[in-house]
Amino acid sequence: MSRAPLPGPRAHRAPLSEQDCDLDAFRALVGQRTDPAAYPRAAAVERNVPLYDAGELRDDPGTAAELVHALADGPGIVVLRRAFPDPAVVDRVTAVFDALICEQRASGAAAGDHFAAPGANDRVWNALEKAALRDPEAFAAYYANDALALVARAWLGPGYQVTSQVNVVNPGGAAQRAHRDYHLGFLSGEAAAAYPAHVHRLSPALTLQGAVAHCDMPVESGPTMYLPHSQKYEPGYLAWHLPQFRACFEAHHVQLPLAKGDAVFFNPALFHAAGANRSADVRRTANLLQISSAFGRAMESVDRQAVVDAVYPVLLRRKAEGVGERWLEQVVAASAEGYPFPTNLDRDPPVDGLAPPSQADVVRRALREEWTPQALRAELRAGRVRRESR
Repeated sequence: MSRAPLPGPRAHRAPLSEQDCDLDAFRALVGQRTDPAAYPRAAAVERNVPLYDAGELRDDPGTAAELVHALADGPGIVVLRRAFPDPAVVDRVTAVFDALICEQRASGAAAGDHFAAPGANDRVWNALEKAALRDPEAFAAYYANDALALVARAWLGPGYQVTSQVNVVNPGGAAQRAHRDYHLGFLSGEAAAAYPAHVHRLSPALTLQGAVAHCDMPVESGPTMYLPHSQKYEPGYLAWHLPQFRACFEAHHVQLPLAKGDAVFFNPALFHAAGANRSADVRRTANLLQISSAFGRAMESVDRQAVVDAVYPVLLRRKAEGVGERWLEQVVAASAEGYPFPTNLDRDPPVDGLAPPSQADVVRRALREEWTPQALRAELRAGRVRRESR
């Protein structure tokens, strides 16, 4: 019986270094054309990016496989037109974001931005928790979204964790420089180089990046710039720090206009950068979604019990009104902690399997058995105590 050859030393070499960053190889990679035949469910391929009509996507294994292929082995990015088809849902959450920004300004706090001086743009960190506490009804309607759940499950599987940061780039707002994103993308080149090559390949599988357009975004307003196929460049977490690679990005990136309710999802290893807002009057408003694998660490701390406490009465009422199980499940997935670890196994041992119930499991049980909000709150607090090390 023939055997596949064992990987050569290059496959396991650790760590990568700047000497591995070959600009010609990078140019050849990003010079590929996206084959529309590989994306039969897409409505079109524009500027190397598959565009989908979200309302036409079926939640089935074939669709999930196509999205994963696009994100991993294809251009690294997909656009879902009308991902949020009801403008009223988007507008209500935009009003929540605006109120949070007004409060932030009134307090004198200036939320720092990754690429602009505090105060130049408007940024709301941990907008997921803040939105849930301010308007749980709007939160539930928004995060029950089918398209968001479809892409998140396809890329990350179950137990994913949603975090959200609102970014409003005002007219005159500057562009970012090209970069990759969390995890390794948030490290200096020197720090990233300390990790072995297989970790560089693993890092993109731990996060899904997304953005929901909360207004129409013509190109002059600076929607995000992308370099399709760049996520496949293995030493890219080192290369993006180098000026010659950033110059290549500037020369070959693409931008696509978005309409309110459209969503973009992309591999975090894709070279990308927010564009400059050269419009006269568009406050470019996006809800930036960083969705983490159950097996990774999210960038932001979120008090998920506070989110659940705020949203659970809405879920109970909507269940009584006859809303579908999928609607409920998608809100729970965006709200509650979906993974049971880490925990204190002395006090929180597995009972019917290899793991104790996660916070999301408890919420699902509460919905099935129609617990009161007070009963769920007490059980979640008891679970928090059981997970403490002392």
